[in-house]
Amino acid sequence: MFDNRIKIGITQGDTNGIGWEVILKAFSDSTMLELCTPVIYGTRRAADFYSSRLGDEEVEQVRFNICSSASEARYGAVNLVEVGEKDLYIDAGKATQPAAKAAIAALETASEDLLSGDIAAVVTAPINKESMQAAGFGYTGHTEYFAAKAEGNPTMIMSSQILKVALATVHIPVESVAQSLDKERLVEQLKSLKETLKSDYGIVEPRIAVLSLNPHAGDGGLIGDEESQIIRPAINEAYQAGVLAFGPLAADGLFAGGGYKKYDLLLAMYHDQGLTPFKALCPEGVNFTAGLDVIRTSPDHGVAYDIAGKGVADPQSMRNAIYEAIDISRRRLLYSRWSRNPLERFEREKGRDMSMKDIKVDDTAEQ
Repeated sequence: MFDNRIKIGITQGDTNGIGWEVILKAFSDSTMLELCTPVIYGTRRAADFYSSRLGDEEVEQVRFNICSSASEARYGAVNLVEVGEKDLYIDAGKATQPAAKAAIAALETASEDLLSGDIAAVVTAPINKESMQAAGFGYTGHTEYFAAKAEGNPTMIMSSQILKVALATVHIPVESVAQSLDKERLVEQLKSLKETLKSDYGIVEPRIAVLSLNPHAGDGGLIGDEESQIIRPAINEAYQAGVLAFGPLAADGLFAGGGYKKYDLLLAMYHDQGLTPFKALCPEGVNFTAGLDVIRTSPDHGVAYDIAGKGVADPQSMRNAIYEAIDISRRRLLYSRWSRNPLERFEREKGRDMSMKDIKVDDTAEQ
């Protein structure tokens, strides 16, 4: 029996994109409220705008419980924390600064509640990075934002039932990838990924495939030496530290031959190397920011301006992102209980036994 009292925050994202549509469609199914207590951060005007474009015959109308913060959220209801301009102009399908500022306001309020523990996790609807920069956001994406706000070393993981892909580098130019690779950082990343797969996904002994940077894994140095100088030494060191890491493996052969199915996760060297095959194989995947002390997931699609406001957006990736946030929250809690220091627990129990022995009982009291 699931406990629906776990609070999951959802940010509205760009108000001119498909964020609100997929949120509304996700929660038009009332059974979602049996899994969690949703707390949506956004503008009521935007919610009403996109709700009016969804026919009653297609989705059930979502009714909100308006609250000022997550601490006031009501179980069994779709809660809305109103943030930003109440008279915001919605221009579906257009990149505008007001829409970006609305996205920033929702994100900042949700992250405050996340860091204070008022919500267990946050699911972020898509943003337009260019508009966000113009509006003064200051980060290249959600991953970098939460990296600055929370503790830990973040790694982007794209997750699905078919495949999980992590990225060694994220939102940087391709020309900067090779010089950004570092053996020590790769070793630490592999160690962190092992712990993530154990605590967040429940995989006891995860197997990690590490992709090469260059074609044909460098062809013995003929097409670059990053494999021999950086990637392979990092794999060897991580393996000696107990990480079941393998490679470097050529990406084309690994995907074409189906070899990726032998591993619990693939570590790609750059964004498109990992995300292109992932999105081709897993159109309804989830983006998870791993390695932090907070939980953040998102759908694996963008703002989709071309279909915004038309009522045709597919909400399944948003649903999956919410499911993933719930599952990871619960797994972390269970893992923290299972992995407590057994010696510390023994000493605590031993101390409790000793304290019971010290209690003097009057044997004559009931005679």
